[in-house]
Amino acid sequence: MAQTETATLGGGCFWCIEGVFQQLNGVEAAISGYAGGHVSNPTYRQVCQGATGHAEVVQVRFDPDRLPYRRLLEVFFTIHDPTQRNRQGPDRGPQYRSIILYADDHQKQTAQAVIGALEADGAFTGPVVTELAPLEAFYPAEAEHQQFYDRQPAAPYCRAMILPKLQRARERFPDLFATG
Repeated sequence: MAQTETATLGGGCFWCIEGVFQQLNGVEAAISGYAGGHVSNPTYRQVCQGATGHAEVVQVRFDPDRLPYRRLLEVFFTIHDPTQRNRQGPDRGPQYRSIILYADDHQKQTAQAVIGALEADGAFTGPVVTELAPLEAFYPAEAEHQQFYDRQPAAPYCRAMILPKLQRARERFPDLFATG
């Protein structure tokens, strides 16, 4: 049986990140939640108020033999703007910051290498402001926030915000998505 790894990533609204990652080959689960803050078991309302220190994140369980962590990060940096501090598109506040919460030194070093390569290549017009921090705790979001895109693909938010990210990822990484 293949070993499973976990990545915890935030890049704006968790619905957007989850909507893409749950469709990647090698991903076993993508769970929306909260991490990076100082309040135990926060609620969506508390996190949205911006005082918990938490970011909206997605915890991705994946098979590293099918989807290496580096490739997962490459997708992550394709579906959000890591040069925006404490916001993504219309979503503003520290809960929407770009963040990688690493599980171990390998993840930390890989994230640093990917960010370094993006900056060296001039992939973005500004510096990458993605926060790197050790994962201390992950709190799953409420049930209504899980698999949001799968449950409501025709919702205006999904069509306007998630679908373009999904299309961009499919175009750039066609090998990571199931065909048909």
